[in-house]
Amino acid sequence: MRRDGREPDELRAVAIERGFTEMAAGSALVTFGKTKVICTASIEEKLPPWLRNGGKGWVTAEYSLLPGSTPERSAREAVKGKQSGRTQEIQRLIARSLRSICDLKALGEVQITLDCDVIQADGGTRTASITGAYVALVDAVAELGRRRSLSNDPITGQCAAISVGVVGGEVVLDLDYSEDSVADVDMNVVMNDSGEFIELQGTGEGSTFSKSQLVEMVRLAERGVSDLLELQRKVLGR
Repeated sequence: MRRDGREPDELRAVAIERGFTEMAAGSALVTFGKTKVICTASIEEKLPPWLRNGGKGWVTAEYSLLPGSTPERSAREAVKGKQSGRTQEIQRLIARSLRSICDLKALGEVQITLDCDVIQADGGTRTASITGAYVALVDAVAELGRRRSLSNDPITGQCAAISVGVVGGEVVLDLDYSEDSVADVDMNVVMNDSGEFIELQGTGEGSTFSKSQLVEMVRLAERGVSDLLELQRKVLGR
């Protein structure tokens, strides 16, 4: 039994509140236990220079850990004048994950920016961001379809993400901060609704891990992602 009473293969309480804000084309508040992330999707009639006049669009992401999201205030990176390596890594992961289920040609020459702002951090912020950003992206694409004619649906599938790890020699699903901070192994798994892997980020933090532990981590991740995909479908009415 884990600190919060969960079984090793049990997710935290997960919720997605669709349409959390009114101004963005798509938005969602995603909650993984005590971790809370606001995900918004904005449509921009501009593209990076290297994509202009190429007949396809782009999906990018920005990630931010807001000052009051942790017990000790996290300084705004804009004030520092540059993003940390961690922030850059996470926002690139979010963008890659969401682009993997998009037909950029069907999107047309627009850019959709996914902003994932962590308002409370207790582990799993990147996986929560990916899972919530998908819902925001779907609604933004629907809004784009109302503004202009789209020949095909740019959304080709679903994606969601979850963390797994080895804590105290035991493989567990969906680590909170108390587990993540002492984990021997930490892994983030991103998958689509075809059961395919988009990305795996696994690191032996305190020790190495065996093939059998890797297989068990992947098995738990598949189960967790399946539950998250089902929640996304329920929230979107699909």
